[in-house]
Amino acid sequence: MSYFASTDRYTHMKYNRCGNSGLMLPAVSLGLWHNFGDMDDQKSIKDILHRAFDLGITHFDLANNYGPPPGSAESNLKKVLQDGLGRYRDELIISTKAGYDMWEGPYGEWGSRKYILASLDQSLKRLGLEYVDIFYSHRYDPDTPLEETMGALHSAVQMGKALYVGISNYDAEQTLRAVEILEELGTPCLIHQPKYNMLYRSRLENGLLEVLEDKGVGCIPFSPLAQGLLTDRYLKGIPEGSRIAGSSISLTEENLDADLLVRIKALNQEAELRGQSLAQMALAWILSRKQVSSVLIGASSVSQLEANVATIHNLKFTRDELDTINNILS
Repeated sequence: MSYFASTDRYTHMKYNRCGNSGLMLPAVSLGLWHNFGDMDDQKSIKDILHRAFDLGITHFDLANNYGPPPGSAESNLKKVLQDGLGRYRDELIISTKAGYDMWEGPYGEWGSRKYILASLDQSLKRLGLEYVDIFYSHRYDPDTPLEETMGALHSAVQMGKALYVGISNYDAEQTLRAVEILEELGTPCLIHQPKYNMLYRSRLENGLLEVLEDKGVGCIPFSPLAQGLLTDRYLKGIPEGSRIAGSSISLTEENLDADLLVRIKALNQEAELRGQSLAQMALAWILSRKQVSSVLIGASSVSQLEANVATIHNLKFTRDELDTINNILS
């Protein structure tokens, strides 16, 4: 049955301006990094995407290699768009990226013009779209002139294949250079997507926030829940079926040592005092930063999605609450 969106979809969400641009983003955006590949339940994918839009999430974030297999998250979004969500294309912000390993040979990753623009063409075919709203350089390439990488992003806009461009995983110095190059080309850098959460703060708080604010660039952190560590999932140890138990490449038992577990439990107690789950408090903590336009969540179920979106109803922190959290984290 073809999908039709809820008529009250814009009453649930808070929207923030993205940097100095005219674009508004939902405070909570949905990332399709995990749970949207060909190995995942296709009905669940559809249900999550439909419910997300019904809750006012207008921004769906992808990359060329999201899956598994790589590219399948984009292809699966195409199926949902064709099933009815696509009738709302002008209400959607769809983003994708290029930078990590995608195909064989010397032109399948990093930041060359050859790879960046070929990857975008492939993404558009998988998505079934004429353009994406935001196209990112997914990571800084130390061996390609930054002028070449940013020039490729600029060309994507000039060719009508992207409305805006952004960068991801760039440090403060790299970001400043990239933003200035794009300014000279006449295609402003809309947004930066860094890894940032209560347990990983160094990159964003080591000068990057100041660069983004000074240059009027939006910020949309990914991994806000530290791949599940900032939830109630690990408060009593490592459950079966978790990423740690499943030997995830990026999350191992070494990540959850005794000291970290003590801090997570203390954060959970603070969240309970605020009337929130630990995950909700972790998301609200990020959104309390004035430079942050949106926070990028994942979702493995509709109920998880709904719980995280409910974060927007309690975003304010007192000075005492922030001091307590900082003491826990220090």
